[in-house]
Amino acid sequence: MRRYWRLTPGALKSDRGQTLPIYIWMTGILLFVAFAFFAFAQAASARNGAQSAADAAALAAAQDARDELVDGLAESVGEGDEWLDWLDGDKFTGNGARGAAELLAGDNDSTVIGFGPDEVNGYPGFWVEIETNYTVGDSVIPGTESTHAKAEATAIIKPRCDLAPSADPEKAIEFDCDGGESFEIDPDEFDLDDLPDASTLFSVHLAD
Repeated sequence: MRRYWRLTPGALKSDRGQTLPIYIWMTGILLFVAFAFFAFAQAASARNGAQSAADAAALAAAQDARDELVDGLAESVGEGDEWLDWLDGDKFTGNGARGAAELLAGDNDSTVIGFGPDEVNGYPGFWVEIETNYTVGDSVIPGTESTHAKAEATAIIKPRCDLAPSADPEKAIEFDCDGGESFEIDPDEFDLDDLPDASTLFSVHLAD
């Protein structure tokens, strides 16, 4: 004997009643996952901003020291036989380096919280740590509304010009620099215009 099942309005209503909580539960999970991904994206954006600020601050400090080296070189030519030492890239005091780093950090809405001289592969430079003035922002993850991103970076100064070991600082000297550039300095007839751009004498870049 065949039996036929008939769906009644009551049965359909019962199925809908069982499905609705599951639907609400799944929707809640999907919303939480979406908000969590958004929170991670906020954190990543804050970290990237912090790293950019740290890189800019470190480079600014090293560039300030490079300018000091060029100024020192210009003032020392013809004033003795030690002016060539300025081209080694390590005679700067770095007195204005932190100020330069703080200025660039401020331009990137950040604050310098750590600073100091550093050396990488024999080349001098500066290490900078910053903290963003802004926070990660509100999210489903507790505490992000008061969390500031931090990052650090080191920039170094590297001489770009070579001269012969037998070079006489009291005579005209020709310098060969990276990129095929060259220039000459004659201590007896020196003029500030004889010096090339600071970027020709020294490169400034982030340490690996």
